[in-house]
Amino acid sequence: MSSASSANKGDGKEAALFEEQLSKIGVVRAALGQISGKEALYCSDASIARYLVARNWDVKKATKMLKKTFEWRSAYKPDEIRWDEIADEAVTGKIYRTDYFDKSGRSILIMRPSCQNTKKAKGQVKYLVYCMENAILNLPHGQDQMVWLIDFAGFSLSNISIKVTKWTAEVLQGHYPERLGVAILYNAPKIFESFWKMARTALEEKTFNKVKFVYPDRPDTNKIMEDLFNMEELECAFGGKNQATFNINEYAAKMREDDNKMPLFWSPENSLLASEPYVMNKDMPQEGSSGLKTEETASEKREETDIESENREEIESESEREETEVVSGKREETKTESGKRKEACQEKV
Repeated sequence: MSSASSANKGDGKEAALFEEQLSKIGVVRAALGQISGKEALYCSDASIARYLVARNWDVKKATKMLKKTFEWRSAYKPDEIRWDEIADEAVTGKIYRTDYFDKSGRSILIMRPSCQNTKKAKGQVKYLVYCMENAILNLPHGQDQMVWLIDFAGFSLSNISIKVTKWTAEVLQGHYPERLGVAILYNAPKIFESFWKMARTALEEKTFNKVKFVYPDRPDTNKIMEDLFNMEELECAFGGKNQATFNINEYAAKMREDDNKMPLFWSPENSLLASEPYVMNKDMPQEGSSGLKTEETASEKREETDIESENREEIESESEREETEVVSGKREETKTESGKRKEACQEKV
């Protein structure tokens, strides 16, 4: 068989698969019934496809997942969160969106666990949701994913909580499927390994595979950064050449500008949002991918827990108790080291 014939055959298979996937998007849309307002805007072909990919193109499971997102967005109202509601969470620069994108045009969220400045799980998750909505608002046309850059400088186990991590995973995997392109864990210390072993149980297989560990003293992992980012734009904390630091006043002004854009983004006139087309991604797992049975089983179990349930306050209380236990029983730094970490956060501000 000639190479031209092989190519044509391959193109034919891809075309058939694309048509099959478009058909499944239509089946999900029909199963949702009459929808209007923000739900109709939310359900572009590309958006429905993300839910289908998250459920291995199982129409029933994707429809169920999407309906749960409708319920969650109706109750939580993530697109209505405004800067002044979460500004206290942001002052140390523990999470912020960069002004630059990666080489694929994806929004970038920088996270610094050592700059954690609050105890309430409710506030921490609300701020992350705000950041996710803001990152989506600023995605270039034709791009639907983002990158997380997690800086472990000054990290200690007291900065994080298993409970908050699980709650966060439920929200992100349940209501923002396929929005994460890659998560870079930069220079994670040895003490993080024990937490990671516990935290990974909350992650679906697809999400886990998007996590990359990078260490500045290892050229093989540094290549990940060079392949993903323009090093002139990337901040020096991640091996780039950009000397800029986080400034809360400048960032607050930028976020307030975006707050004004958000209602327009979710207005009925935003045809770009509603008509976002599905483009088959050859890199995305297709039907029959390995490891999905385990992922779906774990995911279905997680679906039984919703952050709008009556147990929300109990989760917060347990999270706060766990943080206290970590601080008292697992902290591996002295008061002097803790003070240095706080000073480092202040310098970044």
